[in-house]
Amino acid sequence: MDDSAEGVEDLVAASRALLGVVARSLAPALEEVTVPQFRLLVLASELGPVRSGDLAERLAVSGSTLTRTVDRLVAGGWLERRAGASDRREVLVAATEAGLLLVREVTDRRRAELARVVARLSPQERAVLAQGAAAFRRAAGEPLPEELSPYGG
Repeated sequence: MDDSAEGVEDLVAASRALLGVVARSLAPALEEVTVPQFRLLVLASELGPVRSGDLAERLAVSGSTLTRTVDRLVAGGWLERRAGASDRREVLVAATEAGLLLVREVTDRRRAELARVVARLSPQERAVLAQGAAAFRRAAGEPLPEELSPYGG
C-alpha cells in the first residue's frame, strides 16, 4: 500500500470516529428536528438573514423542498421569515433565538467531546493534528465563516 492509500485509510477510520462524535452531539437535537432540518438551521445560523433561493442553492435542494422545510421550522419556532431591508418584497430566512440556541448547544457538546479527545494527545501530536486538520479543511474546500459573507452572512 502506498503512502497516499495509507493516509486515506487513516482518514476513513478517523471519519468513523468523528461521525460518532457528530452523532452523539446531535442526538438530543433530533428529538426536536430532523437531520435535514438541522442542516438548514445551521446554515441559516451561520449566514444570518438569507434569501430562500440562496439557501436552496447551498443545500442543493429545490425551492419547493426548501419552502416545506422552512415552513416546518417556522412552525416549530426555530426559524422566522423577515422582509428584506432594501426590498420589502424580498423574504429572508433567519434563525430565531431558539434556533440559535439549539445549534449552539449541539456545537458546544461537539466541541467538549473533541476537546476531551484532543486532551489525550501529546503536545506534539496536538500540533500535528492542528496542522493536518487545517490542511484537510483547505483541501476539502470547507469555507471559513468569513468566506460565507457573499451568501448573506
